[in-house]
Amino acid sequence: MSNLHQELVHSLETEQLIALCTVIVGPGLGSKMLIWPDGQSKGDLQSADLNRQVCQHAEALFQQQKSERTSFDSDGQKSEVFIEVFPPTPRLIIIGAVHAAIPLITFAKVLGFRTTVVDPRSAFATPQRFSHADELIVKWPQEALSPSDFNEGTYLVALSHDEKLDNPALKLALESPCRYIGALGSRKTHARRVASLKEMGLTDEQLSRIHSPIGLNLGGRRPAEIAVSILAEIIALRHGVDLVHS
Repeated sequence: MSNLHQELVHSLETEQLIALCTVIVGPGLGSKMLIWPDGQSKGDLQSADLNRQVCQHAEALFQQQKSERTSFDSDGQKSEVFIEVFPPTPRLIIIGAVHAAIPLITFAKVLGFRTTVVDPRSAFATPQRFSHADELIVKWPQEALSPSDFNEGTYLVALSHDEKLDNPALKLALESPCRYIGALGSRKTHARRVASLKEMGLTDEQLSRIHSPIGLNLGGRRPAEIAVSILAEIIALRHGVDLVHS
């Protein structure tokens, strides 16, 4: 058990998505197992069949990032397992120090997001405008970000309307387990964006992950209203609500 505890602590400290599974009713009471999204597991619930079923069930819970008490029938015996999912700290990365980014940070922080703004344009990305951001990086996205910045707790919002800014960040996010990827722009802009990203080697399946037009259609056009619509879409995704742009 001590080794499992050390593994759990290490995964939490390194911002890895992980699940701790514990038998709470049935054979092997108290047995524990750790599961990661890539299918790796450590520990034993005292039944190979139960191990397999719990690992399969955890896949859906990883997508939803939620914990659940679930019943299983393994080897002709009933068991209940508590699958406790530990998601990484949610991080919102905003590409483009635009007006809508200011209220977006304010609202996101209320919801518990760690916020990062990336924009090489020092005239816009100023400490005065973004004093409330957790991190302000005045660099090009390809210089400011790396694959290690994107995990299952990362949400990327591209707002700059500039392909030189947005596309490198989108590419990194699309090649990662980033949980939400949204990009501001009209359908014409998005079609041009998709064509450019295809030239950068992205597949149709990867590109289908981009939410564009970004946010839920709430009818608002002011910066704060755009921010609300983006976060509304993110909240819906976090809670598994299937909403379609109107």
